Amino acid sequence: MTPTRRRRMFIVGAIVLGVGVAVTLGLRGMQESMLYFLSPTEVLAGAATDGRDFRLGGMVRKGSVERRAGDMEMSFDVTDYENTITVRYTGVTPALFGEGQGVIAIGTMEDNNIFRAKEVLAKHDENYMPVEVADMLAQQGKAEDEAPASTAN
Repeated sequence: MTPTRRRRMFIVGAIVLGVGVAVTLGLRGMQESMLYFLSPTEVLAGAATDGRDFRLGGMVRKGSVERRAGDMEMSFDVTDYENTITVRYTGVTPALFGEGQGVIAIGTMEDNNIFRAKEVLAKHDENYMPVEVADMLAQQGKAEDEAPASTAN
């Protein structure tokens, strides 16, 4: 093999190796940043045991929202009409957050089966139900009178 050919092979090999490393790092980074959507039933079945952030979705159970005056900490229950998980959140909730509304909370499970939310999401329309929540309720065969009819995003 001539020195020129050897140098070309080295350059081609280095490029292939570099692209392979870049693709591997990119895929690993995307996998670590994915937020899985889980219902309370899936969480209680053990789907969220790795300690990573995920999205908990369902309906805010009526009568469950608790916030003391002058305190930013609040708690509420998220239900999929089969199981319920208590969520603790510190911060300001979206203006249309309320009991009986669809909600998605981002955070992690604590050891005592309490979900610690870092963020609570709501949509601009008071009839909105997150698509994932609507799909989950439809799979469970829940009646439409148990949830808002609109699933527009």
